[in-house]
Amino acid sequence: MEDGCSKVVSGGGNGSCGGGAKKPFHFARSLTYHHHQGHRVLPPAAKWRRHQLADEPRARPKDVVLYTTSLRGVRRTFADCSSVRAILRGFRVAVDERDVSMDAAFRRELRSLLDARGRAFSLPQLLVGGRLVGGADEVKQLHESGQLRRLLDGAAGQDPAYVCDGCGGVRFVPCTACGGGRKLFVEEEDRVQRCGDCNENGLMTLQFKTMRYGNDPTVLT
Repeated sequence: MEDGCSKVVSGGGNGSCGGGAKKPFHFARSLTYHHHQGHRVLPPAAKWRRHQLADEPRARPKDVVLYTTSLRGVRRTFADCSSVRAILRGFRVAVDERDVSMDAAFRRELRSLLDARGRAFSLPQLLVGGRLVGGADEVKQLHESGQLRRLLDGAAGQDPAYVCDGCGGVRFVPCTACGGGRKLFVEEEDRVQRCGDCNENGLMTLQFKTMRYGNDPTVLT
């Protein structure tokens, strides 16, 4: 790569770099950033660190996980889930929403997480980057104080209007193996067995993969 600065500083009046009796023209020093900083030579350690940083992989976006329920049995719980969901949509971040009423595995997962922290089971629950933020009251307080925005910094983005073509945004589809009946007939053994591809509701859970402007769900097996 050519050094453009050397050409400007050492170039003669006629624009050539040749020799001769004429003294090279020099720009007068100015009391600017360049005068005080000059052309610094990086020490070997700094150069090695620069190359190291260039080779390091980019940091993985923060995972934003929200445990909710779609059941309206308890009005307050359903309203809290809706309010937290609306707050997160306002930040245009990709949210891995896990409906515990649609899959018992999500309920067991959340219960285990809360028990490990000595907390009672409640909905909704928000996790950012593996850190438990809390329920609706904690999320609302962080949002009003402006701390939630900083907490979500580094999360993958997503258009709030994006809707998955596969599941319509609900993250579940009827089982393709048993059609949602939860049972399969094994001809070789002449018997009926439980389908192993779906949950207790005959549904298949779609895996959430965050992208920059949407999610790319694939069926879990």
